[in-house]
This record gives sequence, structure tokens and C-alpha cells, in this order.
Amino acid sequence: MSLINITGLKKQYTSGDDVVEALRGVDISIEDGEFITIMGQSGSGKSTLLSVLGGMNHPTSGEVEMAGVRLYELPGEKLADFRAQHLGFVFQSFHLIPYLTAAENVMLPLAIVAMSTADKKAAARSALERVGLGNKLDRLPNQLSGGEQERVAIARAIVNNPHILLADEPTGNLDSATSDSVMALFRELNDGGQTIVMVTHNPDNGKYADRTIHLKDGMVI
Repeated sequence: MSLINITGLKKQYTSGDDVVEALRGVDISIEDGEFITIMGQSGSGKSTLLSVLGGMNHPTSGEVEMAGVRLYELPGEKLADFRAQHLGFVFQSFHLIPYLTAAENVMLPLAIVAMSTADKKAAARSALERVGLGNKLDRLPNQLSGGEQERVAIARAIVNNPHILLADEPTGNLDSATSDSVMALFRELNDGGQTIVMVTHNPDNGKYADRTIHLKDGMVI
């Protein structure tokens, strides 16, 4: 059975008298353990699709089923709980808190989890070791390179062992060499069993994925 099923997904935005159709009947199935890249020109709907998939943007119509749960049938608090337990997010802007160390940034998703402080620190250390930063736990973001900051963001996304990792243009601010090393890390995480759905504008990133879904004008092509 597919881990993610998206059926008849539509998303409309209204601006005055204008209606913009960001998604126009999208159907996608993603298997457990797949690495998917979503590509398309600016305005194709790819970031909207990822935000709907992440439980952050209610669709106008259609259904998102994830791990057997119909996402948008969950009440608000249950939806937030589902996101916290099952999803990890990586963004183009790293969203690291500048006055927190790498380890403290990675611990943030665990703030609402019933764990001892020692266990949270151990989980953060383990996540940073997985992304190759086990020796930089106490560095502040401004003491890290762009690629290292992205790795901290990835560690934060995987610290709670989510079923699904959602990434929106994670290499958009990186040079090509750093981008390649970050994509190799995503591939390594996927080889370890992590399901990954990534929006990207860079066709070179597709070579790291199992398959690429192309969007145009809010539809899969």
C-alpha cells in the first residue's frame, strides 16, 4: 500500500474578483521509502503542493491520505500532532535561531515531546552525527558555513525520526559543490529508509531521486 495518496487535489486562491488555480486535480501515489523530486517552473504549484502535503494548507477539494490517515479530516490539534509525529520539514531558508547552538536548534522539535533533557540532548547529538556534524554541536549558526547550516536544518527535521521528510528547495541558496554534498546526504538518508519528497528547481537534483514528478500550471504532466 502507498504511504501517501493524493487524489483529485485542487487549491484555489481568491484575490478580489480573481480566482487563481494553484492546483488543478493532482493525483499522486508515493511508496514508503521512495525519494521523490517535484519539479516545475515558478508558479507551477509545486510549493503549494508541498504545503498541502505537509498539513499546512487546506486544499479547496480533494484528499491527502498519509500512513492510512486522511490528513484534512483531522481536527486542528490532531493535525498539529500528526505533523509533529510523522513529518520533518527542511526549507530553503534554514530558519535557524541565531542565538542557539547547533544542538539547541536541533532539539527544538522535541520541546513538546515527553523526554528527559538528557534524552533530548542525546537525540540531537545523534541527528547531528548522522549529518556529519557531530563535532560542531556547540557552534552558533554564524560559525557554520551555508552547507553546514543546511545540515543542521536537516538534523532538526529528522531528530524525531519522522516517517516522511518534506524539503522545499533545500539547495536553493547553496553553490553547486555544497548542493551536491547535501543531495548526497538526502540520498544517504533515503537509503537508510527515509521517505523524502523534495521540491526543487534544479534538474541536477533529480539524479539523486527515485523518480521526478513534473508540474505545469497546477497539474502533473
